[in-house]
Amino acid sequence: MSDDLAQAAELVHGAGALLVCAGAGMGVDSGLPDFRGDEGFWRAYPPYAGLGLSFEELADPRHFADDPELAWGFYGHRLALYRSTVPHEGFALLLRWGQAKPGGVRVFTSNVDGQFQVAGFPHLAEAHGSIHHLQCLDGCSDDIWSAADVDVDLDETTMRARPPLPSCPRCGGLTRPNILMFGDFSWVPGRTDAQLEELTAWRRANRDLVVVELGAGQAVPTVRRYSELASAATGALVRINPREPQIRHGRGVSIAAGALETLLKLA
Repeated sequence: MSDDLAQAAELVHGAGALLVCAGAGMGVDSGLPDFRGDEGFWRAYPPYAGLGLSFEELADPRHFADDPELAWGFYGHRLALYRSTVPHEGFALLLRWGQAKPGGVRVFTSNVDGQFQVAGFPHLAEAHGSIHHLQCLDGCSDDIWSAADVDVDLDETTMRARPPLPSCPRCGGLTRPNILMFGDFSWVPGRTDAQLEELTAWRRANRDLVVVELGAGQAVPTVRRYSELASAATGALVRINPREPQIRHGRGVSIAAGALETLLKLA
């Protein structure tokens, strides 16, 4: 591991710009669950074990129409959890390294938790949206607005939300998080599209960037694919993953360890 760390440190040190690509594993060291498999999900949310509901089943937009108390119980709890979570020290290290680069730093993440914003990163592309933003369930418009004023009253025994549920300021109907869920054909992508356009323009202007990928698994490979695409021309990819560190020969360096542990060693 020492040789891999040395190679990774050399890449980051010599970078003209830093692109951070992060999956769910990035938040584990802050105490957030990564929902890996049914057992991992049920350890984080025991009431759903008794109901036999998996993460994939709960993260289905149809529940907002069919059983909105169940849907907002799950997402309301997550919203409260993410609001109360403090980003671990690794976020600050990445921000400091990136701000010292001539081209600066950008983030591409599948996480919807808002941890990078709390840590002070000014430019992000949130590929799956954000739990801190809302949209109308009925699609009365393509508006996306902040969830800052939303406070869901939750029965933690049943994990169901108590009325009143968050409503659309335009039509008065039910709202939902502006998150891309499983089998989701109603997600409003405008906010994410604008972020991705800015990131693409930045990448084109910074050909000497180095990609640091953290905690991105293969089950939903959005982040892994993006980090590989962004580093394809240079092979300047540092993949940090305790379970799935595999990387193609010549395409970068892989480190089989957690995010915070590795970032502290790189520092």
